[in-house]
Amino acid sequence: MTRHILPLISALAIVGLSAAPAAALDLVRKSAAPSSSAQAAVPAVTAADRVMGRADAPVTVIEYASFTCNHCADWTNEVLPQFKARYIDTGKVRLVFRDMPTAPAPIASTAAGIARCAAPERFFDVAHSFMSGQSAAFEKGDAREWFMNAIAVSGRTQEQIEACLKAPATSQALQAEVEGAVAAGVTGTPSFFVNGKRIEDHSLQALSAAIDPLIRAR
Repeated sequence: MTRHILPLISALAIVGLSAAPAAALDLVRKSAAPSSSAQAAVPAVTAADRVMGRADAPVTVIEYASFTCNHCADWTNEVLPQFKARYIDTGKVRLVFRDMPTAPAPIASTAAGIARCAAPERFFDVAHSFMSGQSAAFEKGDAREWFMNAIAVSGRTQEQIEACLKAPATSQALQAEVEGAVAAGVTGTPSFFVNGKRIEDHSLQALSAAIDPLIRAR
């Protein structure tokens, strides 16, 4: 019921789900970027990851993003359609989305929780809802409609989303994802890794320059 979910979201955005990623953001802010020798490899793809594309695609692109990051929204809205048509729809690339909540962390982490609680096959519908609606939500200064629009395409009832958001496993999974990103040297969003190698420029041209030789080499 809407009367249940909105107070719950407000509470989570203030004190609940946001605690873990907020702590990780403090770690990023307080730590200098680690040297390449100190960085861990980007965590391997697992069954818990949200993946767009064929499991046997020859190239894996991992994106660390935040639903409150305007550059992430720009990439999703402007670059992803071309990237998807060129690489994902043709079976050449699988895209893995991982959360790295940014300021305001309470809002970003609540959005990440809602997306994580969606039906697996609807995750990218929820992500699209958040990214496409981000600018309007920020202009209004009110995230409630933004949250509710995402829940509407989640493939879950509001009661199911509510139960999932309250489950410790949800915040634990988000915390683990953020810690993996920090260990791999991610300090901003969006950040991309192509077959484990970080790509600083997230334009379509730069990503293509990293991906195409890997495809030709097969």
